[in-house]
Amino acid sequence: MLALPTICRGLWRSAVHARRTRGRASACQRLSTCGGVSAGLGDADTIFALSSGHGRCGVAVVRVSGSASVTALRSMAGLWQRLPSPRTALLRSITDPLSKEVLDRGLVLWFPAPHSFTGEDSVEFHIHGGPAVITAVLQALGSMPGVRPAEAGEFTRRAFQAGKLGLTEVEGLGDLIHAETEAQRRQALRQMSGELGRLYQDWSRRLKRSLAHVEAFIDFGEDELIEDGVLGRVDSSVCDLQADIVGHLTDERRGERLRSGVQVVIAGATNAGKSSLLNTLCQRPAAIVSPIAGTTRDVVETALDIGGFPVLLSDTAGLRDSSDLVEQEGVRRARERVQQADLTLLVVDSVCLPPEVPQAAAFLREHVRSVLPPQEQPGASGCLLVLNKTDLLPEAQRQNLDRGLRQSSELPPVCLISCQTNEGLTDFLAILHSSVKTLCGDPLSGAPTLTQARHRAHLQHCVAALAQYQRYRDTDLALAAEGVRLALTSLGRITGRVGAEEILDIIFKDFCIGK
Repeated sequence: MLALPTICRGLWRSAVHARRTRGRASACQRLSTCGGVSAGLGDADTIFALSSGHGRCGVAVVRVSGSASVTALRSMAGLWQRLPSPRTALLRSITDPLSKEVLDRGLVLWFPAPHSFTGEDSVEFHIHGGPAVITAVLQALGSMPGVRPAEAGEFTRRAFQAGKLGLTEVEGLGDLIHAETEAQRRQALRQMSGELGRLYQDWSRRLKRSLAHVEAFIDFGEDELIEDGVLGRVDSSVCDLQADIVGHLTDERRGERLRSGVQVVIAGATNAGKSSLLNTLCQRPAAIVSPIAGTTRDVVETALDIGGFPVLLSDTAGLRDSSDLVEQEGVRRARERVQQADLTLLVVDSVCLPPEVPQAAAFLREHVRSVLPPQEQPGASGCLLVLNKTDLLPEAQRQNLDRGLRQSSELPPVCLISCQTNEGLTDFLAILHSSVKTLCGDPLSGAPTLTQARHRAHLQHCVAALAQYQRYRDTDLALAAEGVRLALTSLGRITGRVGAEEILDIIFKDFCIGK
């Protein structure tokens, strides 16, 4: 092959460089809205706060973060000569920097940047937890120039801005702090460890690569500088990713239920024993129990821990026709709660059942149809039939109903109990726990699940944007690329990080453009 003259090679390289520059500029214009949250810290103030919670305690932790934290450590712990070794506790007298009065004697720790929670220089004072001691130390810190009390969540915000935590990890940290059950703790800890964030970041990387390849094809494809089959690989990647996200979305809201609590509603006719069941499960008189039909007229809620899973249990008004306007409103609210419920405990007075099993099964099927929304029928997987007051039945009838109704495939799971004697309560609790666990899933098994409604909304937008790519792929590649860009933006709003420069880096790394 003949070598190009030197001047021709120079002109060719200049032309390619100009096209590369134009391509980079045009890609920047299309990608400019992909920018996420800035990684820089926007507030130079040093902040402090009591991190161990309010109230009397043995030890309280006061955290300081920012450039003046070292000054605070030196002046309040008398460490003018040298600082302690990083992350090493040192016993010191804590003094007021103005009056020099000794406020307490406790431990001090220094966390130099960037190896701290916030990524800034940080200091912790471990002091005695009396209110007077805590107040004195906080006032002393507040008297120092450039040091101010932290706003709610400001330490975590700085950790996010410094790249120490992603948005999903921040949300996991918040969930961990507010976790009230064992299953909530496990799910929050798993999210805080970054599993969910890593899943979304992997999807973001795949989208960035696809978008980079499409942008490169748009800008440089006409000069045959792009290798063959690039768009085919993008098509395959987009299709696979869309399937992955759709699979992630079809989780029946298990993670969200576990985070916020399973909505369990007690429903049924008047005087079936709904309030008695609520009180039995709560182990306290949460609702008024009376032989007068229609005692409960509003929704009575209480939070429970069922085998480590969070449950929001609601007792509702008895379902019946009434001329009383107040009771009518109670019945309306009861039916509304049943519509919204994850699980309905349909309580039936077993004394009202026909004595023969076939007739009793027919009666219960009709009762289920009258109470549950149509989507829950037949089978009613979101329902448990609770036959109460079995202590009032003859033993033979009770056993026949127990054997016959449990075997019916046309009925929800049936539990025979007595709130008066607690008979059958153990079996009922085991079935209730199993149902709640099924609704929430195991937080430690399988892929990490969605925990936030905002994640679901952004992922749904992402799927719709990928459909736009497929819709315009053969007719308008710029609009198709816009679909990938919108999908990437939606993912970036979950993780908090996505930038145009990352995509441009892939363009000029994956393709030998301008060499």
